[in-house]
Amino acid sequence: MNDPQRFLFGFLHCLTICCLPVIWATAAQASDALTPLKIDDVKVGGEIGRRIDMTIQSSLNKLDLEGDFIKPFRKKDRSSGFIGVGMLMDSAVGLAAYSGDKEAIKRKTQLVEEMIKLQEPDGYVGMFKPSRRLWFLWDIHEMSYIMRGWLRDYRLFGNRRALEAACKTADYIVDNWSAQPDRGFDGGIHTVMGATGIEPLLLDLYNETKNKKYLDFVVKIRKLPEWKHEIVLGRFGDIYGHAYAHMSRCIAQLQLYRLQPEALLLDGSHDVVEFLTHGNGMSITGACGDHECWHNTQEGTINLGETCATAYIVRLADELGRMEGKSCYGDIMERSIFNTLFAAQSPDGRKIRYYTPMEGKRSYFNGDTYCCPCNYRRVMSEIPKMIYYRSKNGVVVNLYTASSAKFKFPSGMELVLRQETDYPNSGKVVIHVDPAKAAEFPVDLRIPAWCDGATVKVNGKAVEGAGRGERPTPGSFFTIARKWKSGDRVELDMPMPTRLVKGRVNQAGRVAIMRGPLVFCLNPSKDKQLEDVDLRLLVIDIDSLEGPIADSTIRPNGLAYKLKAWGPGVWYPHKKPNINLNLTEFIDPNGKATYFKVPNPGHKDLVDDELTK
Repeated sequence: MNDPQRFLFGFLHCLTICCLPVIWATAAQASDALTPLKIDDVKVGGEIGRRIDMTIQSSLNKLDLEGDFIKPFRKKDRSSGFIGVGMLMDSAVGLAAYSGDKEAIKRKTQLVEEMIKLQEPDGYVGMFKPSRRLWFLWDIHEMSYIMRGWLRDYRLFGNRRALEAACKTADYIVDNWSAQPDRGFDGGIHTVMGATGIEPLLLDLYNETKNKKYLDFVVKIRKLPEWKHEIVLGRFGDIYGHAYAHMSRCIAQLQLYRLQPEALLLDGSHDVVEFLTHGNGMSITGACGDHECWHNTQEGTINLGETCATAYIVRLADELGRMEGKSCYGDIMERSIFNTLFAAQSPDGRKIRYYTPMEGKRSYFNGDTYCCPCNYRRVMSEIPKMIYYRSKNGVVVNLYTASSAKFKFPSGMELVLRQETDYPNSGKVVIHVDPAKAAEFPVDLRIPAWCDGATVKVNGKAVEGAGRGERPTPGSFFTIARKWKSGDRVELDMPMPTRLVKGRVNQAGRVAIMRGPLVFCLNPSKDKQLEDVDLRLLVIDIDSLEGPIADSTIRPNGLAYKLKAWGPGVWYPHKKPNINLNLTEFIDPNGKATYFKVPNPGHKDLVDDELTK
C-alpha cells in the first residue's frame, strides 16, 4: 500500500469511526417507538366498539352511494364544491377490513371500482368541468382522498388496480402543478387549506412505490420542510389558521421526518400540542377551534369543535404517540374520543355534527356528504389501530375498552391480548395475556394523568414496574417486565373520583364536572324548572353533588350526576339552592351547558385540568 492509499484508508477509517454513531443516532430518531397492529388483528367492544359498529350499520351501510356520492363524478359539470367520496371510500375500506361485514365489503368495492371507471385517461378523477380543474376549490382536496381510499384498498385488500389508479391521479396532479409551481387557488384560500391532504397522501404513495417524483414534489414544490407552521388565531383573509388543514400538514411533516429526520420537522406538531394543552387551544371536551380555525378564548359556543379538527387531534396524537412513545398523547386521544368525537354522532349512529359546542344548542349536519360526516367515518375506521401498539420487544395498551388483539413479532413470537372492562364507566381493567408459548417481554399500561392511586396485580399478586420498585404514576406508562405464559392475568384498577375542574379564560370562576375521561353536561330539556333560564347564571352547590348514577337514556350503561343550584338572582349562599340539576354525559345530544359558576372559585376541591399541567 503506497502513502496516498494509506492516507485514504486512514481517513475513511476515521470518518467511519466518527460519523457512524451520528448516522445511527439520526436513523434511530426517525424510527417510531411504537408500531400499530393490522386493523383486522383487533376486535373492539365496549363503548368504542359500539360506536364503530353503529358507524358501519347505521351510517356506511345506509348511505345512498350512487345518488349522493358517485353521481357528481359521472356528470363532471361542477365549478366548485366538495363531496367527500374519497374520505368515504377510505373509511369504507377500513371498516370493511376491520369488520368483515359483507355489506360493508360490497359498498367499499362499489366505491373503489366505480371511481376507477370514472378516472379519465390523463388521470383526472374529479367532478369539475375541464375549465375549472385543479385550481378551483376543492378539486385537489377531493382527489387527495380518492387516492387515499385507493391506496388503502391496495394495502388492505391487495387491489393492484387501485394502486395504479392512485399513481395515475398523483401523476396528473404533480405534473400539472409542477408546471405552475407558484400558482395559488382561485377563491382566496391559502394553498395549505386548499390542498389539504395532498402531502400526506404523496408521502404514503412514495413509501409504497419508491417513486421519487412524489417525494420531490412534496419537498421541492410544496416546500414542506420550510413550512413555518405559525398558529394563526381567527378566521379572516386567506384562512391560514384553519385547524384541520394545519394539523394535516403537521402530520405530513412527521411522515417526512421518518424519511429525512430533521428536528425542525417535529416543531409544528409540538407547537400544536403545546397550544392545545397550555395555550388554551383545546376545550375540556377535547375539541378545538371556532368556525374551523384556531381559537383560544374557551368560549365553546355555536362553532366550537369542527368534527374534522377533532378527528385530526386524534390522528396527530396517534402519530406523535407512536413516534415518541409518550403516554400523554393517549390522554389527549381518550379525552377527544369519549367526549367531542362521540358527541358528534347521534345516539342511533345515523347523523353527524359539523360542530359540537359545549355551550348552547347543538345541530346535526344536513346530509351525509361533505368533510365532517366523512372525516368522522374515517377516524372511526382508524381507532382500532390506536388501542394497542407493539413496542420494540413488547406490547402497549394505549386505550381502554373491551377488546382483543393478535400480536406478531419479527422474532416469530405470537400473542393474544384481551381486555375485559366497562371503561369508561369504571377504571377496572382485566387484561388476559396469552402468548403462543412462554416468553419474556414487557407489557406497558397507560396510566392516565387524571388517575392517582392506580394499582396493578398479575395473577392476583401486586407488582412493581419493570422490577425497579416503581408504582403506577399518573401520566406515564407502567411497565410490567416478566416471563409470560398462557393464562396470565393483569388486573389494573384506576380509581375514578369525581373532579371539579377549573375553567380557564372565558370560563374563569366556573367549573366542569369530570370523572375519568368523561365530561358531564346539563340537558335543560329534562327539567321544567330550567325553561327560559339563562344557564350561565346558574350557581351550583358543589357540596350537593351526587353520583355517578346509572343512566341508560343516552347510551347503554351510561352515567349521570345530580346536584342543586341557585337560580338567577337568588341570594346565594345565604338562601337554599332552589333548582335541582341532572347532569348527563357530554354525548347527550341535547346538552347545552358544561361549565357552571361556583360561589368560591378558590375552593380547595377544585382542580386544574390535568392536560394543562
